[in-house]
Amino acid sequence: MPSQTVNIGIVGLGLVGQALALRLHAAGFKCIGFDVSPQAMQQFSQAGYVCAPSVSALAQTCSCLVLAVYDTAGVLQLCEGQDVVFSLPPDASGLTLIDCSTGEPDQLAALSQRLQTRGIGLIEAPLSGSSAQIAAGQATLLLGGDAATIAAQQQVLEAISSQRIHVGGAGMGARAKLATNLVLGLNRAVLAEGMVFAQQLGIEPEAFLQLVLATPARSDAASIKGAQMVNNQFEPQSRIRQHLKDVRLMLGAAQACGQHLPLSATHAALMQAAVDAGDGELDNAAIIRQMRRETTSR
Repeated sequence: MPSQTVNIGIVGLGLVGQALALRLHAAGFKCIGFDVSPQAMQQFSQAGYVCAPSVSALAQTCSCLVLAVYDTAGVLQLCEGQDVVFSLPPDASGLTLIDCSTGEPDQLAALSQRLQTRGIGLIEAPLSGSSAQIAAGQATLLLGGDAATIAAQQQVLEAISSQRIHVGGAGMGARAKLATNLVLGLNRAVLAEGMVFAQQLGIEPEAFLQLVLATPARSDAASIKGAQMVNNQFEPQSRIRQHLKDVRLMLGAAQACGQHLPLSATHAALMQAAVDAGDGELDNAAIIRQMRRETTSR
């Protein structure tokens, strides 16, 4: 816990931003938020937090900004758009940005270099885990960036999660998140496919889930998302449309490396169909709904 109250700016007040605020507030930090959505700002204020009128205003009162925006385009807009971190005077050096989004590795590495010329540090900190896991401190931070910059923000990062892995320089956090998310997303999709298949064979979803959990087929996806699939409870902790964005990043990165990702390509098509059917805002566990739509009942 900080020895005195320290302001932390949070940009992006959706599921992840709210979960991060819970973690940081519990650790003794004062959270000040901003979001382009007035509704998100209102909800943040109603939760007892302070809101700032702009990112620049946040940067003038906080030495550290935690970014929980949708994608790298949002991060670039924060830094180089109209309401910009880059617009701060040169003597504003010392600001650190902690980017918790799942982003585009090469663009983040290039941004880090541009920020360094202004004395602004960038730490990639994508989180492996849902918003509920983040709020509980159970997500893993995959850190990319300069070791000294990361060390200087140890209290902030520790408040977010005790599970932290420094995977390399700028860009490596995003690469690690994409690779691990590939496995996680396919685990969810396979669980959904297996559950629908089992039901077609006469095995009810609850019974099938217990079979999976009691055999080597067990996975964290089954233990965390299985009950949601069984009970058709899809209030979002993470969203199908967000993971589709991540899978498209994976496919683009793999193409650049000369690799074909056949399973992920199929997964992307499945999620796109789910989004087209209106399920994009539902939890990732709702991928089972698309599996059921693609199944002919006996």
